Amino acid sequence: MSKTNPGNFFEDFRIGQIIRHATPRTVTAGDQSLYTALYGSRFAVQSSDAFAKSIGYRAAPVDDLLTFHIVFGKTVPDISLNAVANLGYADCRFLKPVYPGDTLSTVSEVIGLKENSNGKTGTVYVRSTGSNQHGEIVLTYVRWVMVRKRDEKTAAPETAVPNLPKRVDPAMLGDACPPLDPGKWDNQLSGSPHRFGDYAAGEKIDHVDGMTVEEAEHQIATRLYQNTAKVHFNQFSETQGRFGRRLIYGGHVISLARALSFNGLGNAFHIAAINGGRHVAPLFAGGTVFAWSEIAETAEIPNRNDVGALRILTRATRDLPCTEHPVEDGSPEKPGVILELDYWALIPR
Repeated sequence: MSKTNPGNFFEDFRIGQIIRHATPRTVTAGDQSLYTALYGSRFAVQSSDAFAKSIGYRAAPVDDLLTFHIVFGKTVPDISLNAVANLGYADCRFLKPVYPGDTLSTVSEVIGLKENSNGKTGTVYVRSTGSNQHGEIVLTYVRWVMVRKRDEKTAAPETAVPNLPKRVDPAMLGDACPPLDPGKWDNQLSGSPHRFGDYAAGEKIDHVDGMTVEEAEHQIATRLYQNTAKVHFNQFSETQGRFGRRLIYGGHVISLARALSFNGLGNAFHIAAINGGRHVAPLFAGGTVFAWSEIAETAEIPNRNDVGALRILTRATRDLPCTEHPVEDGSPEKPGVILELDYWALIPR
């Protein structure tokens, strides 16, 4: 019996299967510093202990997307080592703040299976749950991923596609945000004068700046999350692949878009939930990422008068500035939209 792990193929999964992922990961201030170096995120609450403590946190929490990527990275060797593509996300909720020193671990449940018509791949739906060292859930989300079959002749399992919500109910938001004192929120230090009442549904915001991705950066980022997906690292094998080069981890694009969104959404300090996401087209080193956002909805959170919620649809593009708020899908050959991310962010009132 081989001692090396070839990863799971589509026919290895079954509905109801519970997978406890290796390895637990203690998050450090160094991880947060490296994350900042990779993306340049400037949100005040995650940047400054002093700012975070002044409004009600016990310290600056870890960036929400760093938490997401670490929890996600744990799942890769078991769920998507043999993946063709990560297809989407739904019902993602941040339930507890994560601080340096917390240890995160992940468990996944297979909740859906569907063989694709070509008989070579299938789509696997999993709900992954990240918990801290106290057993408290910090994050839960659903994702679906296209996975290769080991043997194309293997009979397909019965199709089961989960019914997923199109959006997280605003009443379920805010668990990862302690009660805050908006009166102590310093707009000058946060970098934006705009609060909850200054945004309206239908508003469109060009985040203006662009960020070019270098080959080393996206590989360092993916290793930071202990994400072992082959397509991101191995140029030797990817030379024979579909694109002939390493593919940038989709989460890298999400973090770039979020960091760019500071210019226009500087006070939208906390991602409370991700309603859905779609990787429209791949990104490769040398591409420049731009982003723009539309305010899809504004919502009050029951029993909270300190923060409100903005439902934000952020689109990231490759090699295409967002002055005209583009919506056309890109492709490996032409510039255009490469990411659509629908999420709720909290903002002081």
